[in-house]
Amino acid sequence: MKLKTQKILKDLSFQILLAMILGIIAGKIMGESASVLAPLGDLFIQLIRMLVVPLVFVSIFSGAASLGTTRSAGRIGIITIAYVFITTFIAVLIAIFAGELFRPGAGISLESIRAFFPEQADNNASQKMEFWKIILEIIPENPIKAMAEGNILQLIFFGLMLGFGLSALPLSKKQPVINGFNTILEALIWCIEKVMLVAPIGVFGLMADATGTFGFDLLLKVGNLLWVNLLAALFVLIIFYPVTLKLFSKQKIIPFWKAMLKPQLVAFSTASSMATLPVTLETCENDLGVSKETASFVVPLGATINMSGNAIYYTLVALFFAQLYGIELNIAQYMAIALTASIGSVGQAGVPGPTLLVVAVLVSAGIPIEGLPLLYALDRVFDMLRTVLNITGDAACAVIVDNNSKKNKCAPL
Repeated sequence: MKLKTQKILKDLSFQILLAMILGIIAGKIMGESASVLAPLGDLFIQLIRMLVVPLVFVSIFSGAASLGTTRSAGRIGIITIAYVFITTFIAVLIAIFAGELFRPGAGISLESIRAFFPEQADNNASQKMEFWKIILEIIPENPIKAMAEGNILQLIFFGLMLGFGLSALPLSKKQPVINGFNTILEALIWCIEKVMLVAPIGVFGLMADATGTFGFDLLLKVGNLLWVNLLAALFVLIIFYPVTLKLFSKQKIIPFWKAMLKPQLVAFSTASSMATLPVTLETCENDLGVSKETASFVVPLGATINMSGNAIYYTLVALFFAQLYGIELNIAQYMAIALTASIGSVGQAGVPGPTLLVVAVLVSAGIPIEGLPLLYALDRVFDMLRTVLNITGDAACAVIVDNNSKKNKCAPL
């Protein structure tokens, strides 16, 4: 019992939840004077900002370089990657629709938000942008300048292009570079892990400041985000994935759901696609009839790049905070959110704490990130929902790819 208690106390999620509760209590007791604790949160936010630009570039570049090698897998690789990108982008569009329909972040006094973040809320006034200007804004004139300015969309574009360019080179030339960037990614992950150690302190300061400044009502809004996220995820899970199975495979839906129950439970409890990987593989091969060749390729790749659940979460968080701050999003910002959430979720493999990549989505659309710690206490719940959706998409992808591969093999020469 003592060991179990010590393990709980050392768990970062528990520490953040406890810090959030203590911060709320401190904010209610201290009122507006709780702003003296704000520098604790500012320190944490600044550390996150320091890492987000190199993290996004390196992870996108490494992912693109690795994805390029799947051309050797031929038709299986092409169908898998196409399925991942198309379904992820559609999931983002569903999230945008749900976010604008239910508006989980709306209803808080705009004056109180501006009083807390006066500069950022006012600096995000929407501006009309023409289509070609939006497209041109994605392409950096100077990639180094884009890095210095933290232009996330330009970094993603350059990272993808450079990564795919590297993947086209002979193995002897590209492998040392890929290994080098993977090493840098590991170093960045180490930095993130260390920064997350101060997360409870930062969350305490930010929650105390937020509660003292504009009250407990703001915190209740996070519950709205949770149920809208659940609704969007269920739509993709129960309607969208079955439709893709019906259209592109011979798999019957009821047997698919029965077979997926076990990996879904594992995914929900572990909140990790990689931890669920052996169970997903076994289910695809033994229960869904996917060939071992296809399953062994598609499922591990899907666990790495198929992140529709993450994309939905990133998108809804961006809309949530835009509504919270009273920011009217324009077409350029919607495009920035859609592109960054879609591509960023694909490129986030191996990065702990998906909330960090929400920063990239918020920054790309010019939305303040200071309120992000509001989500930390429920991040584990969000993560469990994301993972269930992700591994179900992996299995659906494996079934569809296997069905189409068999069709190709049976086709007359």
